[in-house]
Amino acid sequence: MANQGQSSPIITSQPIIEKASSAGITKSRLRFWPMLLLAILAGMYIAFGGVFATVVATGASGVWPYGVVKTLQGLVFSVGLILVVVGGAELFTGNILMIIPLLQKKITLAGMLRNWLVVYAGNFIGSILIAFLILLGKTYHFSGGEFGKTMLTIALNKSGFSFSQALSLGILCNILVCLAVWLAYTGQNTSDKILAIVFPITMFIAAGFEHSVANMYLVPAGLLLKVFDPAFISSLEVSLQNLTWGNFLLNNLLPVTIGNMIGGGLFVGTVYFLVHRVKPVNEDD
Repeated sequence: MANQGQSSPIITSQPIIEKASSAGITKSRLRFWPMLLLAILAGMYIAFGGVFATVVATGASGVWPYGVVKTLQGLVFSVGLILVVVGGAELFTGNILMIIPLLQKKITLAGMLRNWLVVYAGNFIGSILIAFLILLGKTYHFSGGEFGKTMLTIALNKSGFSFSQALSLGILCNILVCLAVWLAYTGQNTSDKILAIVFPITMFIAAGFEHSVANMYLVPAGLLLKVFDPAFISSLEVSLQNLTWGNFLLNNLLPVTIGNMIGGGLFVGTVYFLVHRVKPVNEDD
């Protein structure tokens, strides 16, 4: 007979899927305006993480090793998801876990897609809002213009992916983002949730994975800077030929968004749903 004090791993993590399911049900029932406003906030919060990561990278090239810089960027970028989870906001990439209550037949496909579409649009609005405020504040002049050069370099690098590369990086990213949200459901207090979030988010930034909502700030910030201050752009020895809205939307945002949906929806949400559909074996039999 098995030791009665030992629990099945399926039973141990059961409360997590119940919280994820309950959260998804609540999200599907949000009224339009609260949903949109919370989505705008989430876009702003993730953009703040992008701003912080840009600050860390400014002036670091050639001074610190690549891995150190990327890890530090990931640590500070974590503030974005911390603000979303602890402060309360609607983030598209985290809401991919709504696939769980959908598969459980607790919400409808229409309810899930409504949330995803409204939240995605709201995230974009919030991200662009921060980009405009950053430009109006002329923060790109900080550190003798190095901050602005870093903004443009990040945007340019993200516009240079092939479709398949951006898709793959998007899948990898949202596995980690959804795992961060998943782990945060286990938190009993604010400190627990923060610790659960920091390491998965740090890893995805350090590894160079692609997050659709982060890119809604990081790339448009560079694109808008090209228009906002041509004199500043001309003073830099940077070729921005590939930094276009077309490259951003078609070669980055579209494939990264699809990848984020696959990564979080298939490899986290669907897998955990399937695991919890299987009843644990009665070890007394």
